[in-house]
This record gives sequence, C-alpha cells and structure tokens, in this order.
Amino acid sequence: MHPSGRDNPTDLERYASLLEEARRIQGMSLGKDAWRRLRRNRVAMGSLIFLLVMLFLAAFTPFWPLQSPIEQDLSSAGQFQPPDITSRQLGLTGKADDAYRQRFEELFHKRMTVDHWLVRARLAVFGDWCFGSICGTDALGRDLLARLFWGARVSLSVGIVAAFVSLVIGVSYGATSGYLGGRIDNVMMRIVDVLYSVPFIFVVIFLVTILNQDEIHATLSHWGISQITVFYILIGAIYWLTMARVVRGQVISLRNDQFIEAARTIGATRPAIIFRHLVPNLLSVVIVYLTLTIPSVMLFEAFLSFLGLGVTPPDVSWGVLANEGIEVITPVKIYWWLVVFPGLALATTLLALNFLGDGLRDALDPRMKNRG
Repeated sequence: MHPSGRDNPTDLERYASLLEEARRIQGMSLGKDAWRRLRRNRVAMGSLIFLLVMLFLAAFTPFWPLQSPIEQDLSSAGQFQPPDITSRQLGLTGKADDAYRQRFEELFHKRMTVDHWLVRARLAVFGDWCFGSICGTDALGRDLLARLFWGARVSLSVGIVAAFVSLVIGVSYGATSGYLGGRIDNVMMRIVDVLYSVPFIFVVIFLVTILNQDEIHATLSHWGISQITVFYILIGAIYWLTMARVVRGQVISLRNDQFIEAARTIGATRPAIIFRHLVPNLLSVVIVYLTLTIPSVMLFEAFLSFLGLGVTPPDVSWGVLANEGIEVITPVKIYWWLVVFPGLALATTLLALNFLGDGLRDALDPRMKNRG
C-alpha cells in the first residue's frame, strides 16, 4: 500500500516519490571523482606535495638564508670543501642601507623586481647570517646548496615554460588538423613527419651559435630578451610534435559526436568549435601528457647544459652542476658531493613528475569514473 494510505497513488504522488529518491542519490562530477581517486593514490599525492614544496622553495630562493651562488672564495680556490653544517657570515658588515642591499643583490645575481623585494625581506629577517656549506663547496669556494636552489629555479622554469610553449603549439596545431581533416590534415601531418626526421640536437647547436653572435645578442638585450628566455622557447618549440599527434587523434574521435553537430547547427564557427568545444574535452589527456613532457624537457635541458650548449654562467642549472661534478671526477679522489646532490635533486624531481603523471592518467580516465 502507498504511504498516503491509498492503493492507487496519483501520478503527482509517484513523481514526488521519484524526486525524493533522486535527491537522496548524490551525483559526482568527473573532476571530483578524479580528485577523490587521486587522493587515494599515495605515491601520486606524495609526488604532488614534493613538487609543490620544491616549487615554493625555488620561487622564494632569494629569501632563504643561503650563501651567494656566484661569489667566489678565492682564498680557498682549488680546495673542495666537504659538507659542513656550521653557520657562517657573508662578510658584509654595517647597517643594511641601500649600498649594503645593492652589494647583496649583486652577489645573488638579481634578475627580477620580485627578487629585489625578496632580498630586502631576507636582510630584514636574517641579516647577513646564512647557512653553512651543508652540501659542500666547489673548487672556487661557491656554496653548492645555494647553487642547487638557484639551479632549481632555472631547471623548473625551463620545464614549465617549455612545456607550456609545446602545449600551446601542439594543441592548436593538432586540434586544427584533426578537425579539418582531408587534404589539409594530410599536409599538416606530413609536415610533422618531416620535422620528426630532423635531428634537433643539430638544430639547437645551430641556433645557439647564431644567438651567440655579438650583433644578435646585442639586439636581444636591447629588447630585454635574454638568451635563456630564447632557450626556453626553443626547447618548447621542439617538443610540440608528439602533443600535436596525440591531440589530433583525440579530435578525430570526437569531431562527429552529437555535441559538435549541435554546435554546427547553431552556427558556431570552426575556431569556436575547435577551441570552445573540442579542446576543453581533451584537457584530461593534455594535462596527463603535459606532466610527462616536463621531465623530458628538463632532461633535454640538463643534457644540453651538460654539453655546454644550454644554460651559461653566471646562470646555473642542475645540468650545469652535474657537468661540473663530472669534470672533477679523478682516479685519485672523487668529490662525491658535487655529483650526488645535483643528481639526486634532478632524479627525485623527475621521478615525482612521472609518478604524478601516472596518477593523473588513472584519475582522469573517464572509464574509471566512480570506481575504486
């Protein structure tokens, strides 16, 4: 019998009962379900926390009480100092006035305005005190810990910026090719095939050689463009090919779906269909591939810097530090801290990015929605 006491409930009562039952069922969007499953993946969450901490430490490097990464202690030149936890002073005494701050900023190779304010905050909080050589020093007496922190800024920046450049180029190119199809798609993909056959290491060598010419270097400096910025964009322009192929394949599988037909029916233009309807539906694939592209870009930058073709002094990256460590390996004695700490920083970051990419791939898979 119906709760109302009647044997034959009316349609209104049946609808009210169904509505009440529907309210008790709580739905879950793909984003919330993906986040729920990602949180259950302890390895992926640990990697995410590690990467966030690494980014935070690298971004605020000028604030931390570190020694200068470029100041050379000529009194100890040629004498490698092993790790030491004793504290030390920078040797800068007196009131922290404008001249004091200027000298301090010169030691830290200041580049951006935000670094200027971080240095001022560091002076206000820590004064001229800084950590000891926890990770040891190199042959010129430069603190390895400070160079690791400043190298993290460059290595992480080149990974993020270059991956973003490859994202913009690859997604735009692949989505356009996949949606247009036909001869245009064939021509665009043949261009990608040709570019795949080009040995990019020689292209990089050629372009770096051109950028090092005095006239071009002066022109870039006049426009406020540093060589390392061009280096970021150059690497990103190399890594967009695979992204374009992945996006093209996904677009081909979606371009004839009903929501795309509905967009055509209401008169949406091709760019609107591509970038407002197709690309948002590919974000899960793009995000996963992006987390896997960043490690590849960082390894490529480390390889180029190891060969002396990437980051140049006074800038420093983990690849440069690894190269400096390899150069001092001798059969007589190995200065292990110059190899272990840069390699450990690079390896742990790359492992964390790969673990996070695997976790995101499983979490964003629509076929696994509401599972686990």
